Amino acid sequence: MKKRMGSILLSSLLTMSLLAGCTGDNEPGNAEPAEGTEPAVQALTEIPLPITSEPFTIDYWRANDAKLTASLNNFGDMAAYKEKEKLTGIQVKFTHPPLGQQRDQFNLLISTKELPDVIYYNWADAVGGPEKMIKDGRIIRLNELIDSYAPNLKRIIESDPDVKKQIALDDGTIYMFPLLKLDALKLNATSGLIMRQDWLDALNLNVPTNIDEWYTVLKAFKEQDPNGNGKPDELPFTGNWGPGNLTKLHDFAAAFGVIGGFQMNGDKVEFGPIQPGYRDFLETMAKWYKEGLIDPEIMTNDGKAFDYKVTSNLAGAYQGGVFSGMGKYFNLMRDTDPNFNVTGVPWPVSPDGTSYATFNLDAKVLSYGEAITASADEDKLKYIVQWMDYNYSEEGSDLFNFGIENDSYVRDGEGVKFTDTIINNPNGLTYDQALASYALSIMDGPINQDSRYLDALLFDDGQRAANVEWMKASSALTLPPIRLSTDEVTTSTSIMSQVNTYLNETMTAIISGQKPITEFDKMAETIKSMDIDRAIEVHQAAYDRYQSK
Repeated sequence: MKKRMGSILLSSLLTMSLLAGCTGDNEPGNAEPAEGTEPAVQALTEIPLPITSEPFTIDYWRANDAKLTASLNNFGDMAAYKEKEKLTGIQVKFTHPPLGQQRDQFNLLISTKELPDVIYYNWADAVGGPEKMIKDGRIIRLNELIDSYAPNLKRIIESDPDVKKQIALDDGTIYMFPLLKLDALKLNATSGLIMRQDWLDALNLNVPTNIDEWYTVLKAFKEQDPNGNGKPDELPFTGNWGPGNLTKLHDFAAAFGVIGGFQMNGDKVEFGPIQPGYRDFLETMAKWYKEGLIDPEIMTNDGKAFDYKVTSNLAGAYQGGVFSGMGKYFNLMRDTDPNFNVTGVPWPVSPDGTSYATFNLDAKVLSYGEAITASADEDKLKYIVQWMDYNYSEEGSDLFNFGIENDSYVRDGEGVKFTDTIINNPNGLTYDQALASYALSIMDGPINQDSRYLDALLFDDGQRAANVEWMKASSALTLPPIRLSTDEVTTSTSIMSQVNTYLNETMTAIISGQKPITEFDKMAETIKSMDIDRAIEVHQAAYDRYQSK
C-alpha cells in the first residue's frame, strides 16, 4: 500500500521528509550531521547514477502520440526511456488514454481515489488549473523537492529570470517538470505565412512585406496563371483544418495593429476585435474575399483537401509550419515537380511600422509538464524527483532530444546530424515518426527542447530561411504566459464563450459579404454589452501579477 499524502498534511510531511535526510552510497555530497544536531539534506549537485539500488516502478500517465504509435505501442518502448531505465535503475509503467481522448480520460482519472505516481498533461486544460489540483490534494508542490533533489532544473530556474517567472504559480508554487524552450525565439518561430516562391519568380514579383503588397501579389496569383496550366484555377490564399468560420484570416489582423483576441497595448490589456484597426482588417478581408483572393472553402478544408490543393499546384499562400507546411510538401513534390518551391513570408508590417506575430514568441515554459500526484509513495519522492530531473542534465537532454549517439544521431561540430535511421528510415517511417521512436523533441515532453534538433531537421533552404524570417516579428501585441486564478477563469470563460461565438459568426458574415462593414460598430457595441470590460479586467489583473513576480 502506498503512503498517500493528503492535502492537509502535505506541507508538514514534505518538510519532515527533507529534514529527515537520506543516506546511501548512491547520494554523493550528503554531509554527516554534526553531533547533537538534527540530520539535514545537503542539496544534490548532480544526479547519481544509478539513482537507487532498490529498483521500483513509477506509474506514469500521459497522452500518446500518433508519431510514436506508428512504430511503438507506448512511450516505455522509446529508445531514450529504455536507456534511462538502464542508467537510473528505475522502471516506468506508462498508461496512455486512446488517441484524441486525453482530456476526457484525464478528467475521469483525476476524480479517482488512487492516482498514478506521475501525470504528464497540458495543465492549462485542467479544470481549475494546477491551483485546484493542488488545493484538492491531487498533485503536490515541488519547490522543496526541487531545491534538494533536482539540481539541473534548479540551475535553469535560478539562471533564467523568465523561466523563474513562468514556471511558478502566482504564489511561487512550482508544480511540474515542464516542457522548456530556453532558445524560445528560434523554437517558437517555426510557423507563419508561407507563399509559393516559384510563383513569385514566374511573375517577377517580390515577397510582400505589407498588406498592400500582399494584395498585389494575391491579385497577380489570381489573374496571371502562375501555375502555367492555362486555367483560372489558382487559390491565392487558402488554409488548413477549417474551423467553420473565417477566423483563419486573423493571421492578417496584426497588419492592422490588432489580433483576434486579448492583446497588449503597452502594459494595458485590451480586446483586439473592438479596436478601430479591426474594422480596417474586416474591410480589407471582405474585399479580398469578394475578389476571389481567398479560397471559398477555407472554412471547411480538411487535411486531405488541403494536401490536394498544395500538391496540385492550386494553393498560392497559406499559414503553416516549417515541417507540416513546408518540409512535407518539399518531400511530396521533389520528384513530381522539381520546380516546386515555398518560402516563409514576413508578418506584414502594421501601420506603426512593426511586423507583429499573432502568437507569443518569447514563452520559455509551456503549460505541458509532469507532476507528482498525492498518491505517490512518500518514501520514493526523492527518487522520482531525481529521475525526472535527469532529463534536464546535459546527458539526459542529449538523450531525450536526439536519441542514441551513433545510432539515431552523430555529433557535427557544435551541432548534430541525424542518421539514415531517422531521415531515410529503412522501415519506411517518416523522419518525425522515426525520431519519435528515439526521443521526445519531435513531440512534447518534460525536456528543454534543444534547437539543434530543429537545425538538424530543416533540410531545405526555404525552411531555414523561413525560421530566420519569422524570428524577426515582434510579440508586443500578444499576452505573456499569464495565469488566471480559478475564479478569474470562471468569470472569463462565462463571458468569452458568448463573445467568441458572436464574434466568429459576425466577422465571418462581414468578410463573406453577408453583412456590410457598417455592422462593425454594432458588433463592437454588442461585445461591450456582453461584459467584455470585466474579462479585460481579470486578464489585466493576471498580467499585473505576472509582471510583479
